[in-house]
Amino acid sequence: MDKKIKFAIVGYGRIGRRHATLIQHHPECELVALCDIKHDSSTDFPFFDNLDALLSSGIDLDVVSICTPNGIHALQAEKVLDAGLHVVIEKPMGLKKRDCESVIHKSFNVSKHIFIVMQNRYSPPSVWLKELIQKGKLGDIQTVQINCYWNRDDEYYQNSDWKGTMELDGGVLFTQFSHFIDIMYWIFGDIDNISANFGNFKHTVSTEFEDSGIISFDFVKGGGLGNMIYTTATWGKNMESSMTVTGTYGSLKIGGQYMDKVEYCHIKDYELPELPPTNPPNDYGPYKGSAANHIHIYQNVVDVLKGRKSITTNALEGMKVTEIIERIYSLRK
Repeated sequence: MDKKIKFAIVGYGRIGRRHATLIQHHPECELVALCDIKHDSSTDFPFFDNLDALLSSGIDLDVVSICTPNGIHALQAEKVLDAGLHVVIEKPMGLKKRDCESVIHKSFNVSKHIFIVMQNRYSPPSVWLKELIQKGKLGDIQTVQINCYWNRDDEYYQNSDWKGTMELDGGVLFTQFSHFIDIMYWIFGDIDNISANFGNFKHTVSTEFEDSGIISFDFVKGGGLGNMIYTTATWGKNMESSMTVTGTYGSLKIGGQYMDKVEYCHIKDYELPELPPTNPPNDYGPYKGSAANHIHIYQNVVDVLKGRKSITTNALEGMKVTEIIERIYSLRK
């Protein structure tokens, strides 16, 4: 059997544990070390309380997966690359475009790969929509409407020492909704002429930023109009993540709580095929996140490092998502 790819995980919280499980269950991967400022005595893996200690330990490694707070992703990625290792970075790649640029420059210098976790690209409805657009089935795109109505209560923030802070969290567009901005960019391209209104309806005592916003913009390619409404103030539970698209030859809506089903499709001379089932959302107990497609990320890491395929979510695209969010947030008053 080919040599297994050896991984370490930095940040052993909820999402880090999800990464650990997937690595351990993949036949071509091996988890060899963990790192977190909070020691976990329940694990048998070598455990380090800081990244520098891990990287200087001499443990045989190929890839480090970064699952720490958003605001330190870029800094830690540079350290991993400096150590001559490949890196998997949970979304977002960074909170500033300039930090992402620095990571990319470093990766070129050391000839190591960067894999960005944007797992919603693997969702069957997203794959289907991208193929439709690429084939021109909808004709010219007229409008794209994105709705993200989610719930995060105060306890979600109060039980964390970084969520809700501007420095380490950055805002709900980074932590909750960057996946949907990535899907929009992946399918329809860049945006300009951005305008936005923001509000904080439910988290005035638990966050340093707004929980809701309405964004309007134009697509650079094709001239269609776009709009996004997002909130984490929906009462009780997540309600919807959806994308409605109209074009000269038809219209469609991908909806459900996690943009996981086709709710409407009416396109000239086209019949909706049966799509593969969508993975359920990541379940974190009191709340749920986006689709549990991380397994596809790790399969892509394996395929790239063994020379079978190219990267599906590359660093330039990860930087672009950060840049779009940064441009939106620059409109805060």
